[in-house]
Amino acid sequence: MPKRWRIHAHDPQRIATLTRSAGVPAVVAQLLICRGMEDSSSARVFLESKLTDLRDPELLPGCAEAADRLHRALRAGTRICVYGDYDVDGITGAALLYLGLKLLGAEVTYYIPHRVEEGYGLHAEALRTKAAEGTGLIVTVDCGIGSVEEAALARELGVELLITDHHEFGPALPDAAAVVHPRLPGGDYPFDGLSGSGVAFKLAWMLCQKASGAKKVGPRMKDFLLQAVGLAALGTVADVVPLVDENRVLVRHGLLSLAQKPTLGLAALLRLTGLEGKPTLSSEDVGFTLGPRINAAGRLGQPQLALELLVTDRPERAQELAQYIDQLNATRQTLERSIHLAASKQVKELYDVQSDPALVLAERGWHPGVIGIVAGKLAEKFHRPTVLIGWDNLGIKPGVGSARSVPGCNLYAALGACREFLISYGGHALAAGLKIEAKQLDGFRAAFSEAVAAESGEKPRDGELLIDAEAPLSAFTLRAVQQMERLAPFGHANTRPLLCTSEVRLAEPPKVIGSGGNHLAMKLSQYGVTLRAVAFGGGEWLDDLLSVSGPIDVAFRPVINTFRGRQSVELHMVDWRAGQTGSM
Repeated sequence: MPKRWRIHAHDPQRIATLTRSAGVPAVVAQLLICRGMEDSSSARVFLESKLTDLRDPELLPGCAEAADRLHRALRAGTRICVYGDYDVDGITGAALLYLGLKLLGAEVTYYIPHRVEEGYGLHAEALRTKAAEGTGLIVTVDCGIGSVEEAALARELGVELLITDHHEFGPALPDAAAVVHPRLPGGDYPFDGLSGSGVAFKLAWMLCQKASGAKKVGPRMKDFLLQAVGLAALGTVADVVPLVDENRVLVRHGLLSLAQKPTLGLAALLRLTGLEGKPTLSSEDVGFTLGPRINAAGRLGQPQLALELLVTDRPERAQELAQYIDQLNATRQTLERSIHLAASKQVKELYDVQSDPALVLAERGWHPGVIGIVAGKLAEKFHRPTVLIGWDNLGIKPGVGSARSVPGCNLYAALGACREFLISYGGHALAAGLKIEAKQLDGFRAAFSEAVAAESGEKPRDGELLIDAEAPLSAFTLRAVQQMERLAPFGHANTRPLLCTSEVRLAEPPKVIGSGGNHLAMKLSQYGVTLRAVAFGGGEWLDDLLSVSGPIDVAFRPVINTFRGRQSVELHMVDWRAGQTGSM
């Protein structure tokens, strides 16, 4: 669907003032202003992002109590189980907490539920199994905040339950021995955007302090915590939480840790994906290369292998697991392409994407571990909250759905308004999951559209591109783009700078690239300057671009491409339109 471009106002006076006060180039000053930082103090904190800017874990609600209980269990020789979620955030958080407990001499195991057979969260049968095995304490990672009944069962079984989570909670909190959550009622933690792995890192950090008997930990624990920052960064990027405040600190330093101090399994994965040897990794390396591979294991029902990859101390096993998980990712990509084609066909058959406020698509056999990815892509493409539901092939089990939203519509609230049609649901404003009976589909489809319309507060509108600035291609020198990189790491709430320019011509026809033919490569020319551009996922633009005879306007993110040791500026195209001189 066409997008509306909204370009941030250019104020030379404000830019000049910040340039002088913060000592940054004008291009960086403009980008900082676009991100709400107009004084030198906030700009320096953002750009420096020191590891010491992380808040003391004792301030995190519930963390002190959970660390005390873990430390007592450790000293008593109690058998401990780390119970994580099956996505990257849960797996990396569980891995770092497991490694920390092992370092401190705990008798510790881990458990990750099967995405399809068990689903999200704590499960009664798993609790019973762990209790029967002699587990005395279970600590969750990235799950459990809604597990009221399961917490009661843990008490009946005599298992001490500690919950660490960051998801939305219901009207009642679970009656656990301790609950660690940045938004815990009655707490006043200044940053509510921590990921599940970020919360787990805080607990591991405080546990190390307890074991050391001091705020400053010894060399072995310090080395562990630096490595754990890398695992937390992986989970934080993959979970698409805002890369601001503490998340920015964790990711900035964690990317260095992943490159310099990876676990054996991550080192094997870096070699396999061609990322080994990079002096530092980018958030895109995590988001598009490492994260999807770890996620693939969880999506295809083998999350235990992903966690084992992160914690194994055997080089041969690390290599074996890395190769297998890479193969799982290839399988995931094949399934994703198939579901995307079928879902896109349904959109054309069932919806008027110019007027319908939401999309609800369902099909027998859609893999429940993959539908969330497709829902996200369709939500972005059509700028509509999108739900994909996979029915059981045998028609015995309820349908499993994944939903993704867009800014301006609280998905969790919209699903809450439709709860009468659902067996269960959970998640947050932009992503959620649900279970539903087939007979309820039509009612849910209608109710969800109504809820989204009410939640959005207005008729559906085209997607909007928030553009940092307009500038000619000549402005994007290697030095200028290197200066822009000072704002990294990029991600949610701190996206890579988006720029635009007009009166651009194709220096040569666009070419389809990539094994699936989904991407385009081209050269753009303007006033004697020519730059290479790539449109990832822009394969569908080919015919329209070939038919354009005049100039075009382009929106893009400038990046530095390194090939055989040589660096050059490359443009990643986000959108384009036929030339509209003077309209920008």
